[in-house]
Amino acid sequence: MSNFFGSSIGKKFLMSITGLFLVTFLLVHLSLNALLLVPDGGELFNAAAHFMATNPLIKLMEPVLGLGFLVHIIYASILTLQNQKARGNDRYASGNNTKNVAWASKNMYVLGAVILAFLVVHIANFWVKMKITGDSLLGHTHITVAGVETQVENAYALVNGTFGMLWVVIVYAIGSLGLAYHLTHGFWSAFQTFGLSNSIWRKRWTVIGTVFAWFVGIGFTLIAVLQYLFFQG
Repeated sequence: MSNFFGSSIGKKFLMSITGLFLVTFLLVHLSLNALLLVPDGGELFNAAAHFMATNPLIKLMEPVLGLGFLVHIIYASILTLQNQKARGNDRYASGNNTKNVAWASKNMYVLGAVILAFLVVHIANFWVKMKITGDSLLGHTHITVAGVETQVENAYALVNGTFGMLWVVIVYAIGSLGLAYHLTHGFWSAFQTFGLSNSIWRKRWTVIGTVFAWFVGIGFTLIAVLQYLFFQG
C-alpha cells in the first residue's frame, strides 16, 4: 500500500480523492453563503451558522477537511516538481504554447497558489475570529429555531461587515474565479484518474466540470459583490 501511494498514480489518486472531497465541501459552503442574500437581517444565515458550529458531526469533519486541504496541497506540490524535473529544458521550449491543452491544465499550480492565498484571507477574516480570537461584530443575537427563541453569535454581522470592505470583495472575486479555472481541469481529471473517463465520458466530464466550476466560482463572487452593493448599512 505504501508503494502505491509513493508511486505517481498513487499520488494522483490521493490528489483526486481529496479534490472530490473538497468539491463536496464547496457545495455545502456555497449553499450556506447563499443564505447571506436572504433579506431577513441575517436570521436564517445565523441559524445555519449556529447549526454548523454546534453539530457534533460538523465538528468532527473540520479536522478531516483541514487534512484534506493539506494532503491536496502537498501532493500537488510534489507532482508539479516531479513533472517539471522530468520535462527538464523541454518545458522552457514549449512554454504555454502547447496546442490542444487548456490554459487551466498548464497552470494548475499557479491557480492553486491563488486559491491558497484566498483561503488564508478567508480563514483570517472568518474562521480565526469565530473560533479563536473573537470580534466586536460577533455580539449575540436572538433567532427563532423551531419556535424557540435561541441566543447565537451574530455571524451574519461579521460576514456582512467584512464584505463591506471593497478590497475583501476584490480578493474574493479573484480567488473565486481562480477556483473556477482550477476546477475546470481538476474535476474531469479526477474521474480520469479513477478510470471513469473514456473518449465519450471525457467530453461529458469536461462539460459537467466546466458548468460546475463556473457555477461555484460565479456563485461565490456574486454573493460577495451583492453583499457589498445591496446589504450594507
